[in-house]
Amino acid sequence: MRIDRPGPVGQRQWTPLTVVNGGLAFGLELAMLAALCYWGFKTGSNLVTRVLLGIGAPALAATVWGLFLAAGGPKYRLPLAAEIVLKLVVLGTGALALYGTGRTTLAWVYGVLVVVTVAVEYGTR
Repeated sequence: MRIDRPGPVGQRQWTPLTVVNGGLAFGLELAMLAALCYWGFKTGSNLVTRVLLGIGAPALAATVWGLFLAAGGPKYRLPLAAEIVLKLVVLGTGALALYGTGRTTLAWVYGVLVVVTVAVEYGTR
């Protein structure tokens, strides 16, 4: 499947920078799911809410990602600006989750990496 605009796949000139950035972006996606799971299990006040948040938050993020941001071709295409903003918001929830659990340094590092990888992804054509 070809995608007409910048992104991790499609009509893209692959360079060492874009390959490394693609790997980093995938790692950040997985880290976001792990951070949301960690946040959910740490935040809940009892076992039921911990399980619901620990499984529900990453499931919701994965659903949004699959519907609108999947690299292989999302189910629903968004305008480019909306796609960039949604990607920053969804990945940014990982930083907020880390910050919310007291992992402030890790949250800042993760947040900076998110901004850098999205800038590289959409800035290199």
